[in-house]
Amino acid sequence: MLLDDLGHPVPFPRPPRRVVSLVPSLTEALAVTVPDRLVGATDWCTHPAGLDVPRVRGTKNPSLAAVRDLQPDLVVANQEENRELDVRRLREAGVPVWVTRIETLDGAFASMHRLFADVLQVPVPGWLTAAEQEWAQEPPPGPRVAVAIWRDPWMWVGARTFTGDLLARLGCTNAVTAERYPGAEPEDVDAELVLLPDEPYVFTADDGPEAFPGRATALVSGRQLTWYGPSLTTARVALLAAVHI
Repeated sequence: MLLDDLGHPVPFPRPPRRVVSLVPSLTEALAVTVPDRLVGATDWCTHPAGLDVPRVRGTKNPSLAAVRDLQPDLVVANQEENRELDVRRLREAGVPVWVTRIETLDGAFASMHRLFADVLQVPVPGWLTAAEQEWAQEPPPGPRVAVAIWRDPWMWVGARTFTGDLLARLGCTNAVTAERYPGAEPEDVDAELVLLPDEPYVFTADDGPEAFPGRATALVSGRQLTWYGPSLTTARVALLAAVHI
């Protein structure tokens, strides 16, 4: 019996063959690596393009009946992305659930190694090895950066977050040091550069930069900032270009 990232025992009498993913990052990782095993995903699972599997509604409100109907021998979830109540109800119905906890880049790499090598018992995928090699490079010194994730009210990426750790690995300093996802008005955020991603709030050239007169802003892919699947392979190069404009 293996323990998931939260230390919960998950029984695996055999390597799972029917997997439902409730996390977009993990859906992409599974679809690229073991496409024959992925039998269901959420409506928010948009990568890889053209993914054709049954949908089980959203990450915060999955249809547990739809999940059970797919007869999975594994459901993958995430502590931040999914509700503990849904995880508990699936487990009470006899469905094994593997919960990940991702707060750092190294934690993401370690978690995915365990998922593929220990749980699914397949070779570590090449994209994961390539991503580790790319992110092992020493970055140049970067600016003091803030990452907005919502407006009205304004919310930001704070401490103990995967995105915050990515900033540090890019050589940047996170201007927002409060825990997790605090609220603050733009004028109260002391940053040289403000990154405006396209998820969860869809910032655009006409919606976001105007709130930061006199300061540099950059529109970036939210997937490169928050997803920890195959997108990590190219995310470092794209993000370095964004923070060194």
